[in-house]
Amino acid sequence: MAMKGSSYRERDYAFGQIMLTLRTRLGLTQIELADMLGVTRRAVIDWEGGLSYPSVDHLKHFVVLAIERQVWSVGREAEEARALWQAARQKVLLDDRWLDGLLSHTLTPPASQPAEEIGVTAHVLASPSRSGPRVDWSDAPDVASFYGRERELDLLSAWMLQERCRVVSVLGQGGIGKSALAAKVMHQGAEHFEVVIWRSLRDVPTCEALLDNCLQVLAPQALSDTSASLERRQDLLLECLRNRRVLLVYDNLESFLEEGQDSGRIRAGYEGFFRVLRRVAETEHQSCLLLTSREKPSDLVPLEGNRSAVRALHLARLEAKACYQLLVEKGVAGDTSEQTRLIDVYAGNPLALKIVARTIVELFAGQIAPFLKQGEVVFGGVRALLDEQYARLSALEQSVLLWLAILREPVNLKALLAVLDVPLPRGEVLEAIESLRRRSLIEPGKLQGSFTLQSVVMEYVTARLIAEVTDEIKQGRYSRLVEHGLELAPCQKDVWQCQQRLLVIPILAGLRRSYPRRSALEEHLLALLDELRAWEDSAQGYGQANLLALLRELRGHLRGLDLSHLSIRGASLQGVEMQDATLAEAVPHLDSGSWSL
Repeated sequence: MAMKGSSYRERDYAFGQIMLTLRTRLGLTQIELADMLGVTRRAVIDWEGGLSYPSVDHLKHFVVLAIERQVWSVGREAEEARALWQAARQKVLLDDRWLDGLLSHTLTPPASQPAEEIGVTAHVLASPSRSGPRVDWSDAPDVASFYGRERELDLLSAWMLQERCRVVSVLGQGGIGKSALAAKVMHQGAEHFEVVIWRSLRDVPTCEALLDNCLQVLAPQALSDTSASLERRQDLLLECLRNRRVLLVYDNLESFLEEGQDSGRIRAGYEGFFRVLRRVAETEHQSCLLLTSREKPSDLVPLEGNRSAVRALHLARLEAKACYQLLVEKGVAGDTSEQTRLIDVYAGNPLALKIVARTIVELFAGQIAPFLKQGEVVFGGVRALLDEQYARLSALEQSVLLWLAILREPVNLKALLAVLDVPLPRGEVLEAIESLRRRSLIEPGKLQGSFTLQSVVMEYVTARLIAEVTDEIKQGRYSRLVEHGLELAPCQKDVWQCQQRLLVIPILAGLRRSYPRRSALEEHLLALLDELRAWEDSAQGYGQANLLALLRELRGHLRGLDLSHLSIRGASLQGVEMQDATLAEAVPHLDSGSWSL
């Protein structure tokens, strides 16, 4: 089982609930309380999770804070303090003399103020005594700084509380703020539920362990029956959701979905989890299941609707005002135009902006302009974020991204279909485009029906294509080299020049590091060309055109080359010197430009 070990230790839920309720009444975040008590945030998380208890000194400090801020009902402060002390299972008894002195000093009205006036004030400030929800959310992120998303917060709250939706999904690309939003709405709406549970699925727990872990909170007595089947425990979870008002949050649901497959397909071995998920969505109960995911589970798609009890919210980029606030708080300086440009480069992704803000502060004295001037926008944590997204894509989805990086400008579906090496059904390609749009990896172009890559995704995919093609050529393999054309003759001249500068020249530079002698690199490229010559015309794809582009860039011409029996697709040969080149039975495609001999 890969989830945190603390989730499976014996917990004191009663004490954790008391600590959470009091911190909520104090109006403090976990970090703020930790700072005031002189402990780590982890310590506060463990207290609220029922995993540990404060030391005597820390607990006394907490009691002082609670009394000073009047979180207990007037006249019941001593009783509540003693109850807290007992719940914290301290090895020493509460010092009654210390408590009496504290109460006398803190609650005695000043002589200049009438006692009845103090009584009114105390009554106004004191929070009503109530037990509050039973919570188990120590794994949830602490949202110390939350930016924007007011509309999304209101919408999610309405779905969960007013409309009583059974399943609510928060979808969006990595780093867009799904977990932070879910944690925020969970804390805001906790008082409307009897039980609140947060579980992260990032480490891919087994279905059985996840189910038992939740039942340990909801129905611990039932787990004593070790003979209960998995189906019976699934039924038990549904019974708990019917009989009690429960908010159950599953974070990072994409961990239960297949990587490299069509969006939303269930990972093998997790069919049981999705059977439960579907039952939660379809059957009547009073609880709410809140999900966050980079992808939408296909099982939920038919059940969603504006009037349905199953809803999905797709998180778009963070609004500009909130992005400005984030950058300022991180110490990033720059005028409005520079801030706007930086935000656009990272498509309003808050995590990417936080990562790059740290780099700007540490390496560029907080100035945006010199950072943008250096040109490198995909690095470190930003690259890792995109690596995770890319790894989850199907082969066709990856290919679409690579083609959009090659074409460099917005295109429509027809133009994309025209450049694919292997013709594919229109509907299949359209599904891949829609999946990429849902993942926020592509965005609409200016012309209706066109689409392109976001700036930072364009940089990332371009670098990925360069690395993959370079490695293929070194190892004598053919995949990207055949499937994707590095230069396309039908493109406008400025696009072709961009392809040459951003793709062909960097690939050649990478190859020359492995082949310092120009003659050795030329021999290797010619050997690959000879291998492709023996292939069927239909299988040669863009391979020959790409090798010719590299040879042309390396030699400055194509004079004297044997180009016989080559199917040359997409090659830009206009104006290239090709004297004495052998062209017997070569097949220039109509899009290859003019043969200049």
